[in-house]
Amino acid sequence: MTDQRRILVVGCGAIGGIFAASLAAVADVVAYDANEDHVRAIREHGLRVSGASERLARLPATGNAAELAGRFDALLFLIKSSATASALQQLKAVVAGRPLLVTLQNGMGNSEVLLAAGDCPVARGVTTDAGRYVGPGHVEHLIRGKTWLGPIRGDMGDVRWLGALLTEAGLPAETVDDPMEAVWSKFVFNSVMNPIGALLLGVNAARYEAREVCALIDDMAAECEQVVHALGGRFAYDPLDYVKKVRAGQAPLSTHAGSMAQDIARGVPTEIDELTGFIVREGDRLGIPVPACRTVWRLVKGLEIAARRKRL
Repeated sequence: MTDQRRILVVGCGAIGGIFAASLAAVADVVAYDANEDHVRAIREHGLRVSGASERLARLPATGNAAELAGRFDALLFLIKSSATASALQQLKAVVAGRPLLVTLQNGMGNSEVLLAAGDCPVARGVTTDAGRYVGPGHVEHLIRGKTWLGPIRGDMGDVRWLGALLTEAGLPAETVDDPMEAVWSKFVFNSVMNPIGALLLGVNAARYEAREVCALIDDMAAECEQVVHALGGRFAYDPLDYVKKVRAGQAPLSTHAGSMAQDIARGVPTEIDELTGFIVREGDRLGIPVPACRTVWRLVKGLEIAARRKRL
């Protein structure tokens, strides 16, 4: 077994819960989450993962940063992008110990927030694992994937140990010198498929069975790729590779329509501004027309309001 490391998982909902429970088998893991009921359930009954991986992890959990004593080797951020700055402020005392700060979050802007936090080494990456929050103390692992991870401040020595630990924990990870190629690939996928899934009421089949929707997905992807290329970005893999495999019958059609659909169902804010909204803003700045992305972004902004009002 790898030498014991101490890791704080910031945000233990869907993906955070999967990572926390898996890593708890090979490291000293603490769960940090703002959901009081979730924290209480983890403390009393453990963190249960069902679905593609099954486990019950016993680990400490808190929503109070003042309760976090001792030094951590890494802080793994898996919260909503809009909450990153606030969480980092709450964790100032922990960050003072210079842990590795890691973002595997959706959307753009998270690594810049982490880089502003003193001189800690910072790593960025992406995961193609998928999950959902079922209820207090319980998350479901929907899709087994792969994680890419690399340094954006520091060197490979700062992140190799975490990649090895994730792989040992059953979450295959690859450490790379430049994580952005993988980040851009997943970013485009999320910027296209997540909002479409939300607009189609979380019914994944509708993203594949309607020819008009397939055409919209392709149009959005083309716009996203044009913006990324203009920013100097490259892709580790075709952002729509999985979509094309499902269309061709080479990959199964799952019931998972993305985290944005889950957010809308709960009436909570989505990451639309950090995903498709980023493409719209950068497209405007670069003079690149993005009409499909702009329309979908506008619709999801309205959908957020509708979902929130519906739950009042």
